[in-house]
Amino acid sequence: MNYKRRQKQLQNALSSARLDALLISHLPNIRYLCGFTGSAAALLVTEKQCVFFSDGRYMAQARREVSGARIVIGKTAPLASLAEWLKSRKAVARNLKRTGFEGDYVSFAAYKTLTKVMPPSIKLSPASHMVESIRIIKDCDELAAVRKAAELGASLFDRALEVIRPGIKETDVAAEMQHTASKSGAEAMSFSTIIAAGERSALPHGRASGQPIPPDGFVVCDFGVILGGYCSDRTRTVYVGRPSMEARSAYEAVREAQQAALHAVRPGQKLGEVDGVARNMLKKHKLAKYFTHSTGHGVGLEIHEAPRIAAGQEDQLKPGMVITIEPGVYLPGKFGIRIEDMAVVTETGCEVLAPSSKELIVC
Repeated sequence: MNYKRRQKQLQNALSSARLDALLISHLPNIRYLCGFTGSAAALLVTEKQCVFFSDGRYMAQARREVSGARIVIGKTAPLASLAEWLKSRKAVARNLKRTGFEGDYVSFAAYKTLTKVMPPSIKLSPASHMVESIRIIKDCDELAAVRKAAELGASLFDRALEVIRPGIKETDVAAEMQHTASKSGAEAMSFSTIIAAGERSALPHGRASGQPIPPDGFVVCDFGVILGGYCSDRTRTVYVGRPSMEARSAYEAVREAQQAALHAVRPGQKLGEVDGVARNMLKKHKLAKYFTHSTGHGVGLEIHEAPRIAAGQEDQLKPGMVITIEPGVYLPGKFGIRIEDMAVVTETGCEVLAPSSKELIVC
């Protein structure tokens, strides 16, 4: 990973944001900028340097992982250590009068503490999404990591198909997938695996429960892994038993909506327009009112990142973005269906990661 380049991009953005420095506390942003994977850290980025702060638990790890930043190991919490470090360097602090902090991730209590312990010459200002605006475009190293995560994540569906049958608990299916992921080298699941069967398939975020899979109905499988720090996300929906014409028709409508939305993904396309393509296709099948969430989201170091593929979003797709396309329909008390792929926006369209057949599978 080219951490120096990422740091330089952020440093170049400071002046346009009218900031002398940015105080970073969101751990995924710290990992993105310098490579640290621990659970306690802060990073101070000025126009001339990057300074990393952590505590004694992470001395060896920081020296091994942190790239492009001076390392300061303190005896207190990272933000407190940062404040103490600035107090002892008055010449540095004088040049950091306008210092931004990640307002989306700093609690009000933490902000009050910071204002008390920071040198009085420094004025703290909330600065939202400065690092995220860089992260939204994945570089070559990131795309390679995302592809590997997507491929490993996709392979878990094979194990799901081997164990899905009437009577087996949803949690048992999820456990088998998670065990396979661990044996295959995944660091963790990127979110709690969703296995939702029968009427529970109509719950968009129906995490695996102790309910047995019924003898007839859809099973929504939404799953992903973390590999090399990067997340994957995929959804497939299968049918156990004998699907009715209504069920087959609804499944085909979702499949057509997903394919249409993928076809609409290309540079310059507005995010809201991609969402509209999926909704319009479902509208033709009189199912649009059952599509109750956005069409997709960004994926990277976090499972949900910018951009958001949703109605009203005016930002445009750009090459290097990694997104999901995941339309679904959810009929309360009956069934739900969702189909999801990850895709990389290319110069001419998009590349679906780990592509596979999306024809209805009947178990």
